[in-house]
Amino acid sequence: MTDTDPTGTLDRVGLTEYEEAALTELLTLGRTTAPTLAEATGIPKARIYGVLDALADRGFVKVIPERPKRYQPRSPEAILDRAVENRRQDYEGFRTDLDDRREAFLAEFEPRYERSSEDVTPAEELFSVVDVGEPSESETRRLYHEAVRELRVISKSFEYLDTVAPALADALERGIDVDVLMLHPDNLSDSNATTQADIVERLQDEFPDVGLRFSTEQLPWRGTLADPSRDYETGTAILLVQEDEVPNHLRQAAITENGSFVAGLQRYFELIWEYESEAAYPGTEP
Repeated sequence: MTDTDPTGTLDRVGLTEYEEAALTELLTLGRTTAPTLAEATGIPKARIYGVLDALADRGFVKVIPERPKRYQPRSPEAILDRAVENRRQDYEGFRTDLDDRREAFLAEFEPRYERSSEDVTPAEELFSVVDVGEPSESETRRLYHEAVRELRVISKSFEYLDTVAPALADALERGIDVDVLMLHPDNLSDSNATTQADIVERLQDEFPDVGLRFSTEQLPWRGTLADPSRDYETGTAILLVQEDEVPNHLRQAAITENGSFVAGLQRYFELIWEYESEAAYPGTEP
């Protein structure tokens, strides 16, 4: 079959493979007969007349009433203009059809919808998600700035300290209680342990009020908790699960304001802090 439109425009117009091939060849040959076009394109002779009639119906091809009948393409400009007009007419027909059906449709389904919606309280969304990177870091900073009592941070080595340092300083200046739980350096690679040691030194020098301990067991998730409550009424958290095999640009972090869920995360933090962590660096309070 002949080459089709390399620009992809005729496909976008909605032509079939045969229609696109026929119109492309007509634009190359000019006025010709159906048998000649069938031979040039490889379209079966039993199909070529139907293909040309379809193109003529759309206004893309003119039929020349000679013997034998000949077919001539419209100009490329006229083809595009006609395609737009065809689509407009299709839309107007669709809209008219729906308008004709609107009254009956609303009469049938509005009462059903209203009955099904009575006394229904919308369920609270448990999670929303953001991409890992600047979106998740921005949400983390928001938690730091909006905290009113406490912040609890779980991180492998708090390697993103630079991105939250001003927000952390703001929280501490407002009297927010901040504890950071990191992974024990024995569970880190040499390079990560070196990075962590630098972060720890900076925390001790610049943010000495931050509580700091190190989990002796692997941490299945990372994140920040803000203002969890024992009555399960308040609290916000951002967290992501440990997926080392997934690159950061493909990962997402979950955000929740569900008080019960945040309280559960806080309980996990407290248990690790009390029973499965230790002070791993000189100058860190046990």
